[in-house]
Amino acid sequence: MGAALFYHLTRSAPEVLLPVLIGKSLHAGWRVELRGAHLPALERLDESLWLGDGFLPHGLAGGPHDSLQPVLLTLVGQGATNNPSCLITLHGAEVAAEDCAPLERTLILFDGNDPEALERARAQWRLLTKAGVSAEYWSEASGKWERKQ
Repeated sequence: MGAALFYHLTRSAPEVLLPVLIGKSLHAGWRVELRGAHLPALERLDESLWLGDGFLPHGLAGGPHDSLQPVLLTLVGQGATNNPSCLITLHGAEVAAEDCAPLERTLILFDGNDPEALERARAQWRLLTKAGVSAEYWSEASGKWERKQ
């Protein structure tokens, strides 16, 4: 079972961090499920990943080639058919401990400036660690990403 890494966003938007995390995952040879909670937000992310710097091959779930996608954007409950090794969640999309079991990494991004998102992340941390998933907390409060104890 891989670790769950929590990314506390306070200075940048997920669209800034995601290409870095996805790029590192693809470089490691992993397929990625990018799970969101709202279709309009996933559609905007789909467009920004195509238009951003660099090429990040991906697809929005529901297409004819989902199982072939290196990065598949899914909604909560939709399930990834691309056999991911890494799960990245946004906008409070839930992750169960069972989701983490077959994965190398689970990356949970949350808006630290939103009290509700912060509380959801804390609840997610408690749930996963209680179930035996090792967890790490990363913060950008200092201006650069740092692992906190």
